Amino acid sequence: MPDEQMAGTGPAPAAPGNAPGATSGPPVAPRPLDPIDRSIMRLLQADGRASIRSVAEQVHVSRANAYARINRLIDDGVIRGFTARVNHERAGQGASAYITLKIVQNSWRTVREQLRELPGAAHIALVSGDFDVLLLVHTPDNRTLRELVLTRLQAIPEVLSTRTLLVFEETDLLDTGPGPGGGGPTISEE
Repeated sequence: MPDEQMAGTGPAPAAPGNAPGATSGPPVAPRPLDPIDRSIMRLLQADGRASIRSVAEQVHVSRANAYARINRLIDDGVIRGFTARVNHERAGQGASAYITLKIVQNSWRTVREQLRELPGAAHIALVSGDFDVLLLVHTPDNRTLRELVLTRLQAIPEVLSTRTLLVFEETDLLDTGPGPGGGGPTISEE
């Protein structure tokens, strides 16, 4: 990979045992991060398109050191990839909701795979408390959202009940980059 261009738009390869949904093998110990690593991560979360030069200058290390640290964070699975933060309303997904689900005990893996297939599913979490799963969805409108809940979710046999919480407004706390949407998908040399 040339020194000028690093970390493409796709996700970084997951470390063994760290793949999303991985269930076999021993857990991988967290990688100890020093203050420079943490600063690099904060910068890249704010602007995934930051150049190596810019990152190096802001954390006061050489470009070679910044490049090596970022690659190590990727290789160790600390940084899982680089993505674009999307304004869902401007992208035609104006209705958003958090949906809580109660599911049949021990059916998490089966339900998770079915939820991944839902159009507009953005985040799925197994949680503790009064419900079992928290699902974030983005749909074009409330009619589509209603169909998703009443037709698709209710058709999953392991789903016992749902509760839909409409999102009226949201604020992306990581959205600190320039212009609407902040950072973007790549890191490159200036």
